[in-house]
Amino acid sequence: MGREIKFSLVYRDMWQSSGKYQPRVDQLVRIAPEIVKMGCFARVETNGGGFEQVNLLYGENPNKAVRAWTKPFKEAGIQTHMLDRALNGLRMSPVPVDVRKLFYKVKKAQGVDITRCFCGLNDTRNIIDSIKYAKEAGMIAQATLCLTVSKVHTVEYYCNLADELIANGADEICMKDMAGIGRPVSLGKIVSYIKSKYPNITIQYHGQTGPGFTPASILEVAKAGCDIIDVGMEPLSWGTGHADVIMVREMLADAGFDVPEINMSAYMRARTLTQEFMDDFLGYYIPESNRRLTSLLIAPGLPGGMMGSLMNDLSTNLASINKSLAKQGKPEITTDDLMVKMFDEVAYVWPRVGFPPLVTPFSQYVKNLALFNIMQTVKGQERWTMIADNIWDMILGKSGKLPGEVAPEIKELAAKQGREFFTGNPQDLYPDKLDEFRKEMDENGWEYGQDDEELFELAMHPEQYRAYKSGKAKADFEAELAKKKAEKAQGGAGSLKPQTLTVDVNGEKYAVTVSYDAPKADAPKAAQASAPVSGNATDVIAPISGKFFKTKDSSSKAVAVGDAVKQGDIIGYIEAMKVFNAVAAPCDGKVVEICRNSGDDVDEDDVLMKIQ
Repeated sequence: MGREIKFSLVYRDMWQSSGKYQPRVDQLVRIAPEIVKMGCFARVETNGGGFEQVNLLYGENPNKAVRAWTKPFKEAGIQTHMLDRALNGLRMSPVPVDVRKLFYKVKKAQGVDITRCFCGLNDTRNIIDSIKYAKEAGMIAQATLCLTVSKVHTVEYYCNLADELIANGADEICMKDMAGIGRPVSLGKIVSYIKSKYPNITIQYHGQTGPGFTPASILEVAKAGCDIIDVGMEPLSWGTGHADVIMVREMLADAGFDVPEINMSAYMRARTLTQEFMDDFLGYYIPESNRRLTSLLIAPGLPGGMMGSLMNDLSTNLASINKSLAKQGKPEITTDDLMVKMFDEVAYVWPRVGFPPLVTPFSQYVKNLALFNIMQTVKGQERWTMIADNIWDMILGKSGKLPGEVAPEIKELAAKQGREFFTGNPQDLYPDKLDEFRKEMDENGWEYGQDDEELFELAMHPEQYRAYKSGKAKADFEAELAKKKAEKAQGGAGSLKPQTLTVDVNGEKYAVTVSYDAPKADAPKAAQASAPVSGNATDVIAPISGKFFKTKDSSSKAVAVGDAVKQGDIIGYIEAMKVFNAVAAPCDGKVVEICRNSGDDVDEDDVLMKIQ
């Protein structure tokens, strides 16, 4: 028998790579025993970016969800691991040091053994801090190489990166092939280098399957010395997800490796439950295109973890683009047309903003820039005329050092807008804030929670936590789901709900996905009528569809009726595609009306305020 290779089930990431949402805690608790009974997993991914925000959106307590989800695996002796974004913790934006330190203490107390910390820029300063905080909390620190392909991301680049992380205390290394575009032979060379120099370092490979390289990559890294392979399972394997455990096991067994057996009865029960969760409501948020492999993903290098949200973004913005085209007497485009345009634009944008590895949040930023550029050029404007503050922070070095150089045109734009590039340690820009959140909890009479976990949740996800506590999050989600169901019942456009049949396997009945509905033609969403202009007031128009907020955080002062503003002043934000897009005053004057409440959904061209 050959060398042993273990499997890790990335059940959280299976959902995130497929669609918008993940199972509720009651569903997770139901499937956990079947995952345990499968008997083939040494590890299960139980938390990570997006997981707790989804809990909050459902109106669930995320801390209770994590504790309940990790418990059965801990009892079975299966290690649990989570994905964390280093400087950004579990969110899209940077996190203060005191919140980062509390993060690891809370997760360790909740039953998470291993943290897979990555920086979307591969800036080792951000990862090394996470290694230190994780180990202080008693966790296993797995440091991550975010893999991509460019003139700067070479085999030597990644070998040097591994050297630095291991020298600074990393217990393990994760080969994070988030877009599945890593070339198999090159990946094998990186693993071989690490294993030859550090034979006792555990290496875990994580690869999305979208472009189709992943089975070959798994075989190459296994031959080079990889210890653990991340896998998915039907009905959410393949497509923008992960290779199915059955295929991976058979491939590696044939290659002579010692791999665990799979309890197929338990596999089928877990498969059936996953399908049940999709049929319940999650399938409404899984675009049919995310169930397919496509080599078109090789060029843009976009990761599977964002493809679920990507298709929703395309659908949302297609109506706006077609509205602009119609005004110009030009033919409308389809979702597929827009996707190809976006992939081409990503290839244009990516090198010009310094080759950030396309992983959250920077994959979202590059994708957003590409989509914004398309929307603006369709309207006859120049590229780069809509860049959110978060994206500027990436470009300017406030999230870490970019691997490549920023293009001269972007530097000129920054200078024109008075923006300065930052070369220091990005953590220095984000001072401690726990005392502010303690004060807020005290004023509201909120409990800090076991191991300060409720305090942590407010500090990590302030807007979502406040919406959860008020009940607004749950109400908004239920309204959104009701709309999805109504659209489906009427045969409208949107994500496809999977269809199932019951089949008999060795005397047991199982629900199995066999097909999807045929895709319907895209139907542009009707634009909401704008409020009429009163007197000589100037309308402040939403530049994009999303959620309107008066401020980005509670420490900022919101504009109010009667306030004087200058042209160009930031007077609000539209949260769209996971970033806050600033809304500037179009003229000097006084705010005479605020037409929307914070948190309201708005369409492009809706009137947000009036200035006189």
